[in-house]
Amino acid sequence: MSQAMEQNNEYDEYFQIVTPVRFSTITPTGFPSIISLWYLYKNGRIYCATQKNAKVVSYIKNDNKCAFEITTGEAPYKGIRGHGTVNLREDIAIEILESLIDRFVGDREAKLSKYLLKRKDHEIALEIIPLKLFPWDYLAWIQT
Repeated sequence: MSQAMEQNNEYDEYFQIVTPVRFSTITPTGFPSIISLWYLYKNGRIYCATQKNAKVVSYIKNDNKCAFEITTGEAPYKGIRGHGTVNLREDIAIEILESLIDRFVGDREAKLSKYLLKRKDHEIALEIIPLKLFPWDYLAWIQT
C-alpha cells in the first residue's frame, strides 16, 4: 500500500479512547519493539510525542514502518489496531506535546505537566499515517 488511508469517520469512536497507544517499530536487529505513548487523533493521523534522543526515534529513522493498538483494556473489550508509516515532525512537536498534556493530564500546572513542558525543546512529534485499520468490539460476543 503506497497511499495513506482516507479519513474514515466510522472508526472515530475508537480514537476517542483515552488510553496510551501501544506503538511498535522495528529495531535495527529486525526484532519488533513496543512502547506505550500518549496519542491524539487528528485528520486521519495519530500523533505522539517523545524526546528526540529516545531509542524509538532512532528505530523510526532506520525503518519508518509501524504497528499500533488502542484498546479500552477492560470488558467489554473493543479497540482498533493497524499498521502504517511514521514521520518525525519537529515543526509541530511542542503543539502536539501541549495537546497531549491537555488530553491526558488536563492541567498544565500539574507537576507532571510542568516537568514535560520544561523539556519541550527536546521533543519530537511522531505522525503515524495509518495504511490499514482493524477495529474490534467483543460486546456482542461477551453477551452471548
